[in-house]
Amino acid sequence: MRPAKKMVAMIALSLCLSACATSSIQRVLAQGELVVGTAANMPPLNMTTRDGRIVGYEIDIAAQMASAMGVQLKLVPMPFGELLPALEAGWLDMVISGITMTPERNLKVAFAGPYFISGKSFLTKRATIASARDARILDRPEATLAALKESTSESFVRQFLPRATLVQVESYDEGVQKVLDDEVEALIADFPICIVSVFRYPDRGLASLITPVTYEPLGIALPADDPLFVNLIENFLGTLKGDGRLRALQNRWFKEQGWLSELP
Repeated sequence: MRPAKKMVAMIALSLCLSACATSSIQRVLAQGELVVGTAANMPPLNMTTRDGRIVGYEIDIAAQMASAMGVQLKLVPMPFGELLPALEAGWLDMVISGITMTPERNLKVAFAGPYFISGKSFLTKRATIASARDARILDRPEATLAALKESTSESFVRQFLPRATLVQVESYDEGVQKVLDDEVEALIADFPICIVSVFRYPDRGLASLITPVTYEPLGIALPADDPLFVNLIENFLGTLKGDGRLRALQNRWFKEQGWLSELP
């Protein structure tokens, strides 16, 4: 390589390394805020109250992280299917929104966690489904099943219940309403979503499986190219678990029901 071309290549490499060195942590500290994406409609993980506040188990975790970093928390609500693409595009610093850590997703983004273990369950009005020991009871063409678009619930139906009729929904609220209106036989969703829906509508005949049918670790999605940021969040989650704060948050949102009165 000629000296001039070699010098140009070295300058280009230097500029690239300099740009890459601007990590997510540096950006967060410079802006003074942690930008977190959430669906804001997955109680008790994340939800929007009647007065427009976004609250929930995951929101409390995000708030404690922002506080530990000495910055403000900025929540950005958006449809579930848009969250990870927004993270990949650099519009968000992290996503915490009931996202299962799967190999497919982990090929594109990094994960810290898990901070909660969930699993698939059924929300239904039909006692035979709520008491089913085998999910394959729903694997029939006449079975109509709602599932959140681009979620592991949708993947579950496609993989294990291929003969059932899948009805994609944009939010869990939409899916729950379809069950209430008898438009579908069941909503396939994470266990907490199903149980909370039974609590929210105690007089509407809803029921849910007692035991989840899958194992799903929920994690915080982070930029793929920033190991220091991943390390920081992973260590902070470890501290939350170790000092009992994570358990206290779980008790607040999964055992107490006072917050239900704040929902629309």
